[in-house]
Amino acid sequence: MATYNGAAFVAEQVDSILAQLGPEDELVVVDDASTDDTLGVLRSLADDRIRLVESPVNRGYVATFEQALLACRHDLLLLADQDDLWPEGRVDALVVGLERADVVAGNVALLGSGRPLSSPFGAEGWVLRASDSTRHACNVGGVLAGMRPYYGCAMGMRRAALDTALPFPSFLVESHDLWLALVGNLRRSTAHVDDVVVLRRVHDSNETPDRPRGVVPAVRSRVMLLRSVVEISRRQRRSLLNR
Repeated sequence: MATYNGAAFVAEQVDSILAQLGPEDELVVVDDASTDDTLGVLRSLADDRIRLVESPVNRGYVATFEQALLACRHDLLLLADQDDLWPEGRVDALVVGLERADVVAGNVALLGSGRPLSSPFGAEGWVLRASDSTRHACNVGGVLAGMRPYYGCAMGMRRAALDTALPFPSFLVESHDLWLALVGNLRRSTAHVDDVVVLRRVHDSNETPDRPRGVVPAVRSRVMLLRSVVEISRRQRRSLLNR
């Protein structure tokens, strides 16, 4: 989990996470130099499974998630935002997906209503489907076109995928979740689960926009994703040569 000025909601989220973890699991939280009481709230939870890492400077959520992934000690890594809730059964659903793939992604519904997210173009019922798990080329194309709802908060990965995923390239200034989705699909090892694995809380400080961006930001994002495809493919070729 990456946190930044999340004192309002982080305790409720952490409670929903810890309820699904075993005694040997851990919740690694990297705080990105919060200026509110996020650290105080996290310390007050007093659970030995919480491992809190405090960043002395604010570096942004992409670098913070990278640090969190590097700090994890176990084989199965599940990502979490600071302000959502984990519905019952989330861990089980994602772990089953990771039995057959390096990267897993589930679906997101809105907290309160339970409705699925709308696409950036307004279509209702924007979901990932398990039947598309092995349609890797289509999934990559969907990411580039902005038509696949990969959300980091609804994703997990095996440690083996970190060989390709990390370090995040310097040009990746946003959308670490789409980077991870591309990693899984370009490794040809992705699993979608039909389950809702995150209840998303919508509020004024969400990092993920809930409406289409302007033309220039959208073009910049597409260029960044194309560069991501090239870089991940390069890492994959290098890995094969080094075997």
